[in-house]
Amino acid sequence: MYAIIDVGGKQEKVVVGDCLTIDRISNKKDVTFSHVLLLSDGDKVTVGAPYVKGAKVSAVVLGETRGPKVISFKYRRRKSSREKIGHRQDLTKVKITDISVTNG
Repeated sequence: MYAIIDVGGKQEKVVVGDCLTIDRISNKKDVTFSHVLLLSDGDKVTVGAPYVKGAKVSAVVLGETRGPKVISFKYRRRKSSREKIGHRQDLTKVKITDISVTNG
C-alpha cells in the first residue's frame, strides 16, 4: 500500500516505514497528513479530486536538520556592487507509521 501526499507544496510518494525530509514543522511529535492525492492498495487505485476523502497518513517526527547551503551572488558590473548571501533551509525528518482510509 502506498500513497501520494501533498506536503509543503511538494508531492511525495510514501510507504509505511519510509523516512522523509520535509519543510520544518515546529513543536510536534506526531503529524497527520490529510492531503492525500492518490491511494493505492494492490490492484485498487483511488485518485482524489483533489484529495481522497477520509484518507490520512500518520507520521512521527524523528528530528530537525538543515539543508545544504545555497549561495546567492549578485553582481552588477561597472557599479562596484556585489552581494553574497548564503541560506540553509530548516527541515524536519519524519517516519511514516500508518496509511489509513475511513469510508464516511
